[in-house]
Amino acid sequence: MKFSEHLVFLREKKGVLQKAVAEIAGVSLHTYQRYEYGEREPQLSALIALADFYDISLDELVCRKR
Repeated sequence: MKFSEHLVFLREKKGVLQKAVAEIAGVSLHTYQRYEYGEREPQLSALIALADFYDISLDELVCRKR
């Protein structure tokens, strides 16, 4: 699964709107939407906020496998 697809999956699984997740990540709604569309990658601070919100590791958030 791509990172952008994973963001959509996690958000829908938790039942929250893009606007709420954008606020948690500290970015605008438009910027967050670009993450989900695969048009932009988040900065580290946003990644950490998202991982904390979903209670998963950064590796899991970005679909990194060893």
